[in-house]
Amino acid sequence: MSAEKDNIYLYDEALADFVFDDKVAAVFTDMINRSVPGYALVVRMIAILAGRYGKSNSNLYDLGCSLGAVTLLLRQLDLQGGRVIGVDNSQSMLARCEAYMSTQQGLDYELRCEDVLNTPLENASVVVLNFTLQFIPPDQRQALLKKIYQALQPGGLLIISEKIIFADDEHNKLFIELHHRFKQANGYSELEISRKRSAIENVLIPDPMMVHEQRLRELGFSQFVPWFQCFNFVSMFAVK
Repeated sequence: MSAEKDNIYLYDEALADFVFDDKVAAVFTDMINRSVPGYALVVRMIAILAGRYGKSNSNLYDLGCSLGAVTLLLRQLDLQGGRVIGVDNSQSMLARCEAYMSTQQGLDYELRCEDVLNTPLENASVVVLNFTLQFIPPDQRQALLKKIYQALQPGGLLIISEKIIFADDEHNKLFIELHHRFKQANGYSELEISRKRSAIENVLIPDPMMVHEQRLRELGFSQFVPWFQCFNFVSMFAVK
């Protein structure tokens, strides 16, 4: 997928709360790779994990699929009768995702322009929340995870990638600083970083890792494995 360069936060008119609109969709690939350390690796490893746990004749869900990077890799798995379902509430993102998916070969797929809180889930062997849960209102996150748990087959896999916070204030400040340095190394200016932080702070609300584990353990997941961390970005998986 080709991507325009992300320079949204060079301009004063970009100071409203962050939304996944046409402007963001146009630059999203550049934005996320320059903003989320390890993003490309996480996407590739999600395909490895899904290949281990995915089942034939089941559904594989990419909730918050954005432009479809994970969706496409799930479609390339060797799962007879498997169906990949990408869900996103941004029509701007899904329009670009559909244009890309329609040119690729792989498993049957469906794209839904829906709120992940409301989309029906069933017969799932794999569910992916790749930097999605952090945008769900905190008081609704457990309900979504419960719905996912109930839709998963026994032995089914849930993958969650997130920005996290830390209980220790100094630890938290250090990783925020390192993340900012990462973005500077990728060409973002101090002005852009500051404006993006202001735009997203009321939209992206991170949790500590212990909260993620507690939620999933309470639902009954038998395994919880944090498998990736770079600064304050992590990916984890849980098995039903």
